Amino acid sequence: MLHRDSASRLDGPGLPLSGTAWNGDTAALIETSHRRSEGYGLCPGARPDFGPLARNDLTLLVEQNRMLHTHAVPAMETLYQQIVNTHNMVLLTDAQGVIVHSLGDADFLEKANRVALTPGVAWSEERRGTNAIGTAIVEKAPSLVHADQHFLAENHFLTCSAAPITDHQGRVVGVLDVSGDQRSYHKHTMALVRMSALMIENQLFSATFEHAITLHFHARPEFIGTLMEGIASFSPGGRFLAANRNGLFQLGLSYPALQSHTFSSLFGLPVAALFDHYRTAAPCLLDLCMHNGVRVRARAQLRLGSGVHALTSPVEARTPVAAPPAARSRRLSGLRYLDTGDPQLAQVIAKVNKVLGRDIPILVMGETGTGKELLAQAIHNDSPRAQGPFVAVNCASIPETLIESELFGYEEGAFTGARKKGAVGKILQANGGTLFLDEIGDMPVSLQAHLLRVLQERMVTPLGSGKSIPVNVELICATNHNLRERIARGLFREDLYYRLNGLVVKLPPLRDRTDLDTVVRKILSLESDGGSYTVSDEVLRLFRQHKWPGNFRQLTNLLRTAVIMAGDEQEIGLRHMPDDFLDDIDQAAPVASMASAERMIANGANLEEMELSAILKSLEAHGGNVSATARALGVSRNTIYRKLPHLK
Repeated sequence: MLHRDSASRLDGPGLPLSGTAWNGDTAALIETSHRRSEGYGLCPGARPDFGPLARNDLTLLVEQNRMLHTHAVPAMETLYQQIVNTHNMVLLTDAQGVIVHSLGDADFLEKANRVALTPGVAWSEERRGTNAIGTAIVEKAPSLVHADQHFLAENHFLTCSAAPITDHQGRVVGVLDVSGDQRSYHKHTMALVRMSALMIENQLFSATFEHAITLHFHARPEFIGTLMEGIASFSPGGRFLAANRNGLFQLGLSYPALQSHTFSSLFGLPVAALFDHYRTAAPCLLDLCMHNGVRVRARAQLRLGSGVHALTSPVEARTPVAAPPAARSRRLSGLRYLDTGDPQLAQVIAKVNKVLGRDIPILVMGETGTGKELLAQAIHNDSPRAQGPFVAVNCASIPETLIESELFGYEEGAFTGARKKGAVGKILQANGGTLFLDEIGDMPVSLQAHLLRVLQERMVTPLGSGKSIPVNVELICATNHNLRERIARGLFREDLYYRLNGLVVKLPPLRDRTDLDTVVRKILSLESDGGSYTVSDEVLRLFRQHKWPGNFRQLTNLLRTAVIMAGDEQEIGLRHMPDDFLDDIDQAAPVASMASAERMIANGANLEEMELSAILKSLEAHGGNVSATARALGVSRNTIYRKLPHLK
């Protein structure tokens, strides 16, 4: 059956109600396509040449379709996971039907190769006759071609569902297709293909209009953020730029007709009022009335080249300060990266995932160096505010006399030594993103009341100013103190504590982690820019015994030094360890030996046995290194060598 798209919809043209929601005159459509195929001079019994493009030409093809390929591959992988093990392949073609990328079941690849469902092969109607890809391009509509509906007999074993991918002007830029054994045909495949194609179109739309006000809207608020939403982009001055497929449908006007419109003429709201709305503390969805009288709910974003930011006035908008290249390259992706197998940390991540994007403050407890800021950055990267700024403030490292101006900013002339034009505080810098207050337990009590007022009112008043500015931030705090104890001692406000502890999580110290080996591998990969350094068994054994008072900060610095010391050697051994680490190990060994000796005396052991046991344990602790063992025990190496024959 060859199906043509029609008006079947769910409040919009983007998705069908089911996989076979529309049925046109199938026979007539197939006949029309077959006549076109004959007109191209094709013969049903012909064995076509399926020779793909040469390697260089294929590389050029992918490069020419770079944006399409980049945004389509994630959707293809998701689609493939939904149809895996069904004898099908997922294909992406360019606007001429040449395959750019493919994913397929291994058991279907042999048959696929027979008809060349591989990158570089053309599947236009001119080359292959009636087929879902070529016919979708001609008809500019989703097409399903089943079994002997294919013009070429060579393709009769296939069933293919294809949907064109169009740009904001309705031009076909590619095709998404699922092709498989005709015996495995499923009526819902077309719906999956159409949804995936629409997802790709929306991604392309967002990438095309980076420097624009983007409005996401629908008559039903629960559809905002889904494939059903309309998306329209406007210049900072409010001029209409473009809309996606569902946006055009809801606006009820053609793309050419919309070119003369503005945000105000389409939605009955001045752009200035839109900016004012997003300067409020916690902006809710907009309630707009479109030019055709239909009321919709909407949210807006201001898209800049560096990402998506909270909508602010063009006059007041501030470009966030870019992280230094080294910092950007070291930034970890998110919570998933941090989950390295320790059950305590996995529990922390599971709790955090449940509150992401829910406007619930998070308080992270833990010893110094346990990775509190790393967790905060990962939370931000996984949150809906990921493209907004992440601003970290260490409340313990800023002098008490400056922390107020650092946090809240100040106006010109607010105090002696102030900058001529004033300064924006950290809280306002984080507007639209995440504010991370590290070592919150060390914040001066005098400032805690001010911070509490900002958090409650979501308004910031810079020093020396009589004007309060709305601010919208996600708050994450961290401390290595027991805040309840500090409350009892009068060092922390109880009302601020209960404002901060929406979700309280505690990071385990490194000595209590069960994933040390994995952590070491990840840090080595990060510190060596993906290099293949490993750690010897004897060093790992010492790592597992060490107490790590400095936690991850100590381990990271140690491995960073070890990588430099190792140079071209790929395995890090004891000789690459910093002296202070070896000293810590040496100091710990006598303590352990003394405890062991006390136990042996209690059990009636003689001095000779105690001495040999101490040497043996120290040797094991130092990986058999006689010199390190002698230093730890305070004896000469010759003494150790004399005792070696007696050690068992």
